[in-house]
Amino acid sequence: MEYRADIGVFGGSGFYSFLEDVEEIKVDTPYGAPSDKIALASIGDKRVAFLPRHGKDHRLPPHMINYRANLYAMKQLGVTRIIGPCAAGSLQANVKPGDFVVCDQFVNRTWGRKDTFYDGPITTHIGAAEPYCPELRELAISTAKELGIRVHEKGTVVVVQGPRFSTKAESREFSKNGWEVINMTQYPEAILARELEICYVNISLITDYDVGLEDDPSIEPVSHEAVIKVFNENIDKLKNLLYEMIKKMKIGKRECVCCEALKTARL
Repeated sequence: MEYRADIGVFGGSGFYSFLEDVEEIKVDTPYGAPSDKIALASIGDKRVAFLPRHGKDHRLPPHMINYRANLYAMKQLGVTRIIGPCAAGSLQANVKPGDFVVCDQFVNRTWGRKDTFYDGPITTHIGAAEPYCPELRELAISTAKELGIRVHEKGTVVVVQGPRFSTKAESREFSKNGWEVINMTQYPEAILARELEICYVNISLITDYDVGLEDDPSIEPVSHEAVIKVFNENIDKLKNLLYEMIKKMKIGKRECVCCEALKTARL
């Protein structure tokens, strides 16, 4: 049997636990093994592939994830659109824990990660001016509003190496630069999707204020325990958002920049 999927989701088993007839499959890629088995399920008339980016038991820290294998596995299944939800910290007072941010930009502060499929012999320069799919961003924003979810329609996520959290000095720099979100996995996940001409949207679920707020000493710096608590309190909202987005997605012809990313990337 040839396994196929229309839409990919990077997220743990909690995202598909409400679905029936879930089948887990192993996918091999030229870049090694993905983070875990991929779960296939149907939502309406669409086949959806779910992959936990950290592994089901959360064994992979952000800097050890095989991002290329994860993205290539989706490509092999025929996926053309990916939703990449993630837990994230806030760098601005108006972006509150429990809010969702549909990011439109990222800043990479990671190092040493395998971040391209094109090491040669064909030199490939992918455009990254608008790194997230505009069509999927619009769908995420409109659907969140319909569901009554407090959503920020754009935001810049600074991606740090991890697995440690930021110092106060680092976080102060990020905040003063005007960036809204901090995370450890958005790079190179988003840009690898673009290299494969896959539409990709990030939905950041804000779980904390990174190192607290300078003008409110009562707010504690981020801890793993606090992240999990807020994430679990909001997981149902996130699942509902993903479910409704997938139901609304139109599979077929795409008119965004993502599907022609390679057209002008090579000499």
